[in-house]
Amino acid sequence: MIRKTKQFVTLRVNGEDREVSVFPNRTLLEVLREDLLLTGTKEACDDGSCGTCTVLVDGMPMRSCLLLAIQAQGREITTIEGLADGRELHPIQQAFIDEGAIQCGYCTPGMILAAKALIAETPAPSDREIMRAISGNLCRCTGYNKILRAIASAAALMKGGQ
Repeated sequence: MIRKTKQFVTLRVNGEDREVSVFPNRTLLEVLREDLLLTGTKEACDDGSCGTCTVLVDGMPMRSCLLLAIQAQGREITTIEGLADGRELHPIQQAFIDEGAIQCGYCTPGMILAAKALIAETPAPSDREIMRAISGNLCRCTGYNKILRAIASAAALMKGGQ
């Protein structure tokens, strides 16, 4: 049985502990957007099929619309807002811009976070590995070619290549 009273949870978001009072049935997506005002994480399908709400939880891409906020307590959450270093974009973010891999931008945060997790585990991913890593992230604007190029370019840059 789900309790109907709010409880305090401490979420570690983008390297900072944030205490919020939530109902146990609230999703991480709702808390990120509505309570913490981190609106870079997008809301679309609410059933985990599109990937727009992807965040990193302990370095792994997860759909924040499917994860309760209370389940995220004690885990490291990274949103798109947590990638840049001040005004300097993360290399993956910059590669998406440089390669023109952003059109409407709605899928972009989820794509970039999925790419970050991939590159952390596989520094020089093949096209097949890139496609597999972003397979749960839907883009309705592109043919994915620019996204694939951006991720490959970012991986090369981060590894020290050109």
